[in-house]
Amino acid sequence: MKRLFLSAGLMLAAMPAHAQTAPEISVDTMKEITKTLSSDAFEGRAPGTPGEEKTLAYLAERFAQAGLKPGNNGSWFQDVPLVSLTAQNVTPLTFTGAGAPIALRYGTDMVIASYRVTPKIAVKDSDVVFVGYGINAPEKGWNDYAGVDVKGKTVVILVNDPDYESTTLDGPFGGKAMTYYGRWTYKFEEAARQGAAAAIIVHDTVPAAYGWNVVESSWTGPQQVADAANGHMDQSAAVGWIQLDFAKRLFAGAGQDFDRLSAAAKVKGFKAVPFRGVKMSVAFDNEVRKHASKNVIGILPGTTAPNEYLLYSAHWDHLGRCTPAPDGDDICNGAIDNASGTAALVALAEANVKAGPTARSQLFLAVTAEESGLLGSAYYADHPVYPLAQTVAGINMDSMSMAGLTKNVTVTGAGKSELDGYLAKALVAQGRGADPDPRPQGGGYYRSDHFSFAKRGVPMLNAHSGGALADPAAEARRVEAQKTRVSTYHGPKDEYDPNWDWSAAVQDLSLYFDIGRVLGNGTDWPNWVPGDEFRAIRDKSRAGK
Repeated sequence: MKRLFLSAGLMLAAMPAHAQTAPEISVDTMKEITKTLSSDAFEGRAPGTPGEEKTLAYLAERFAQAGLKPGNNGSWFQDVPLVSLTAQNVTPLTFTGAGAPIALRYGTDMVIASYRVTPKIAVKDSDVVFVGYGINAPEKGWNDYAGVDVKGKTVVILVNDPDYESTTLDGPFGGKAMTYYGRWTYKFEEAARQGAAAAIIVHDTVPAAYGWNVVESSWTGPQQVADAANGHMDQSAAVGWIQLDFAKRLFAGAGQDFDRLSAAAKVKGFKAVPFRGVKMSVAFDNEVRKHASKNVIGILPGTTAPNEYLLYSAHWDHLGRCTPAPDGDDICNGAIDNASGTAALVALAEANVKAGPTARSQLFLAVTAEESGLLGSAYYADHPVYPLAQTVAGINMDSMSMAGLTKNVTVTGAGKSELDGYLAKALVAQGRGADPDPRPQGGGYYRSDHFSFAKRGVPMLNAHSGGALADPAAEARRVEAQKTRVSTYHGPKDEYDPNWDWSAAVQDLSLYFDIGRVLGNGTDWPNWVPGDEFRAIRDKSRAGK
């Protein structure tokens, strides 16, 4: 643990004392809210549905019962303008000119969508180019698009970073730790900047860090995008994923070896490969519906420094109706992800109200559209109700652990900010240790709402119960809980279980409470460590520039 937190540049002795014991964290509150939000009556809590309306009303009621004040000029809500796009009448994604035509079916073989706010999408006979990992990183001297013009063409892209197979964190893209360049969001953004008509990612479970079931459930049905004056017409017409086996067939039909080209793409200086004579076509209708989703904001005003803010966040949304389970159940209830985190947010608010306000104000932010690309948190970060320059730090809660008491926490983004020092001292008080993310290849720090605030300079902590159980005899239970989590993630069977063990959630919330009280009653302004990608942004923000 010492080695982990010294990397943040803070000695534990220099940190404020962590002496306050948290009021009892209400397990009953977490159970009741999780059970309610994940019930079929809330229809999976998709933005823009009746499930959202029920969720918003319920959360405002629970925030008020907890003792918070409305956080947006007397309102509990912040409008988040969104557009819901639902692909309909999807034709097969077809490749011709590579031997026999390859026609991929929507959902089972491929998924396709568009960010463009327009009723019809058609890409016809588009030239196909393999662009490796689809990365253009000038600061690293890496450009997979160098020397090739992909305007109006279809680019085929590998998921993750070129060095994802490393066993260490050494490499041009952080070794086995996924960077933002490895995320599908970045790859589609860069393809659009390059002028590609379509961008297709090859799904591979290991580098993607999730199976095809997650892709299928997440990308079929309504897709949310932020509303924009240009209707996102600067984006590629079509973006999507194809299954690995079909990608290999495509490459072979084009006279290319998938494994050989994938290996070549891992080396700096890789040159994109046009698939001569190969054309891609796909078309679908877009059902377009503009609507305003909402973030829910509660505040516990500070006593002596009310214009300085500590932020707690969790996303309230989930996928709504999705690919049915074998029993026909098509409601993605999202009990763990993230009714549990939303329930924890309310329970943490209750504990802080009972303890009394801190010197600084505390914000409790339940955001929308995380599942659609962190849209709610990004909107707040772009349109903050309370200035980000005056936001001291934040803690994000996304999916609480139900595996039982642990001896450690896992820190996503360990070593990035000075918050590590506050975490370390709070852990000493709990008698727990800390470990870095055991799966940095999953890019966890870039996949949840803390990233929206981090990339705008606010130091954000993401630490949650680790895998070392306090009771070794419960290891079988932990393994079973993990299997269940994997099998139900983003599916209809992420449902409330009355037999869950909430002790780890209580541990974690007590930790967040302790850190929040120290920061809330202190005068420090934690920063990112020197050299971190977000340090300059924070320095500029705090300087008022």
